[in-house]
Amino acid sequence: MTREDKKNAYLYCKFRDEQFALYDEYAKRNGMMMKTLLVVNVLFYAEDGMTQKEICRRTFQSKQTVNLIIKNLLAETYVTVTEVPENKRNKIVQLTDAGRAYCEKVVRHITWAEDTAMSMFTPEEQKLLIDLSRTFTKNLTRLVNQEGEELEDGSL
Repeated sequence: MTREDKKNAYLYCKFRDEQFALYDEYAKRNGMMMKTLLVVNVLFYAEDGMTQKEICRRTFQSKQTVNLIIKNLLAETYVTVTEVPENKRNKIVQLTDAGRAYCEKVVRHITWAEDTAMSMFTPEEQKLLIDLSRTFTKNLTRLVNQEGEELEDGSL
């Protein structure tokens, strides 16, 4: 691993952290926590709703976190929770009209900003960005989940 590798890893992670901070600040500016923004974002575009398990999968959040967010949204009458007849343990979460009104402007604006930022790249640059980000995430996941820390000489 070279100094350049380390510098680029730092810069890439710094940009990622900057994006997270941007989403967090945007959510707070609009009266919600970032994790709530992630949940209402997926629900806004799921016209028929989705299960809490699917929300967890789509937002990369824990079952406990999603459950707490759903309870808070339910208390505000922003969502409905309906049991699936075939499996009463699965519940469909769906935005109410009040919930759609609550989050529509916020969700549509962040989606527009993301789409517009991506459109500023050429199609080739978009593909490269996505491919490299996907590969970095796969590599990072594998390395984070391996036991021990590899030293400079390759030993553990």
